[in-house]
Amino acid sequence: MGFVLMAFGAALMLSGGLWTLQGLGLVMWPADSFMLAEREWALYGAITFMVGLFLFRSGSRRG
Repeated sequence: MGFVLMAFGAALMLSGGLWTLQGLGLVMWPADSFMLAEREWALYGAITFMVGLFLFRSGSRRG
């Protein structure tokens, strides 16, 4: 169970990080994305990243 939580947490951290960077306008890829330079996506990404971090840490404690 720990490995599953860590894998899912890592996936959420990666996608949340990308959403945050896109929302802040720091990553402009893909060029036709609706998330680019939209501050609400920076917030959604940060929340997603934090949930992923929580899951990752929970999974690493379970072993």
